[in-house]
Amino acid sequence: MSRTYETAGNLKIGSFIIVDGEPCRVVEISKAKTGKHGSAKASITAVGLISKAKKVLVVPVDTQVEVPIVEKRVGQVIADLGDKFQVMDVETFEVFEVPKELLDEDLRSKITTNMEVEYWQVLNTRIIIRPR
Repeated sequence: MSRTYETAGNLKIGSFIIVDGEPCRVVEISKAKTGKHGSAKASITAVGLISKAKKVLVVPVDTQVEVPIVEKRVGQVIADLGDKFQVMDVETFEVFEVPKELLDEDLRSKITTNMEVEYWQVLNTRIIIRPR
């Protein structure tokens, strides 16, 4: 299971949420008080971890929203395959590939062969976050 549930009113800036099926990091939250017709609303602005797209979700504060389980791990870059990096997990020795299109241009230029990197596994997708 790579996801769990949280009440929208309990989310904080920097936490993770799934919006439109994509894992996102919350960058802004505003809550409107209860009115004459209904419950308090939460407006959650998040940025996608993979697409870097800005997404907005407006829901009642007592709504259960999906939260991805983020596994933070360390790997070693074994090879640069042109359009992707081949990475080996330093604990499990599992070898996998990370497409370069998931990385920022700045991060792409810093990564070299035999370098250790921190990567996150989120919803069956691996993303390199930073060199170690």
